[in-house]
Amino acid sequence: MAYIGKTPLIGNFQVCDAISTVNNQAAYTMQVSSVNVSPESANNMIVSLNGSIQKPVTSYTVAGSTITFASALVTGDVINFIQILGNVLDLGVPSDNTVTLAKMAAGTDGNLISYDTSGNPVAVATGTDGQVLTSAGAGAVPAFEAAGANTPAFLAYVNSTQSIANNTAVIITNYGAEVFDTHNAFASSTFTVPSGGAGKYFFVGSVSTSVSSANTANQFNLQIKTGSTSLGSVTILRPPYAKLQCSGMADLSVGHTVTMQIYQDSGSAVTIDGDRKVFFGGYKLIT
Repeated sequence: MAYIGKTPLIGNFQVCDAISTVNNQAAYTMQVSSVNVSPESANNMIVSLNGSIQKPVTSYTVAGSTITFASALVTGDVINFIQILGNVLDLGVPSDNTVTLAKMAAGTDGNLISYDTSGNPVAVATGTDGQVLTSAGAGAVPAFEAAGANTPAFLAYVNSTQSIANNTAVIITNYGAEVFDTHNAFASSTFTVPSGGAGKYFFVGSVSTSVSSANTANQFNLQIKTGSTSLGSVTILRPPYAKLQCSGMADLSVGHTVTMQIYQDSGSAVTIDGDRKVFFGGYKLIT
């Protein structure tokens, strides 16, 4: 049959020639039919001294064709026999692309193979639907974890009109319906970054008005702001009616607040629409 690596020496058991002991001598030459023989190791031999089987390495060692006992033998000691066993089978290293999947250990459907800090292969536990594989860096086995989510997130729209005073930046407050608010972080007119929610955010807002007084306005300006900082702004000059939408991004800390405000200079108050055309929303970006 064929073998990977060295072909085993089948039936290569040999009994050495008789050896006469010499007083105070520990080392002896092993021969078979008067020819020196070299066992592969001390573990490939059976040695009997004075009727007792000797323990390899502890009671004797081998170097080439020389056997050396742990203690020098004396007159009267008898080496009953030395039997050399067949050589150790060395399978060697399989050639590239010769190990098939059928030869690998069975695993769980979805398992991946990684390596631990000692370089040993380990199975990565199977994740669940929707999870992603994440790395903790060198020296750590990767793991499946829940995918990141764009939260906190909110979206609210108005369900009633609101009067916007002339020549004044007014925060829109008449949000009457929330489409969603994942962390209850939006209240009345303001989004507040909740505990654990610090990070980069995207915001978008829209306002519309179609009343006739808009015809006299020089400009309408819509802004999304955190404190006194504008995250996004859009201006329409002398509109027949006003429909504005703007967006912006910011890196926010816990407790930061964000609002949407509008400015107009028609000379009198202007009423913005009270339906879904006026909305404000935002979400945290996945990092």
